[in-house]
Amino acid sequence: MRILAIDPGNIESGYAVIEMPDFSLIDFGKVKNREIIELICELVPFDGDSYVDEIVIEMVESQGMAVGKDVFETCVWIGRFTQVMEGNVAYVYRKEEKIALCGSLKAKDSNIRQALIDRYAKFDFKTGKGTKKNQDTFYGVSKDAWQAIAVGVTYWEEQCKN
Repeated sequence: MRILAIDPGNIESGYAVIEMPDFSLIDFGKVKNREIIELICELVPFDGDSYVDEIVIEMVESQGMAVGKDVFETCVWIGRFTQVMEGNVAYVYRKEEKIALCGSLKAKDSNIRQALIDRYAKFDFKTGKGTKKNQDTFYGVSKDAWQAIAVGVTYWEEQCKN
């Protein structure tokens, strides 16, 4: 199964195309939101075979605190991504990621990143990247691509694994 996972932002979003169950990173990065829409249209054409089986987006959730303009703009982009797919997307919440990957709601980004490294790195269990000459699973992954990978893995483990 191929999953396009998106960690949305107000201007740019992280994304990852992941092949499961073997966990292979096909593509990943952080790009402008308009490029995410283009990516969705390219990977899931309306007139042909889809390159991905599922599109999963991290959904914003209330944490009981006041939020600013950036959060609302991110919500608008989540809506635009969903609209392009005519609603055929799944959502994963941050709490789900923390529980699925770390077993704790207190987990932070660094804990989530380490949980991914522990699960899928082959030899570099510190960064999961290896070196240019000896690349490991997460070579080249940075910024919000880590969160997008977490979204995809969480979706796989909660919805598809069993």
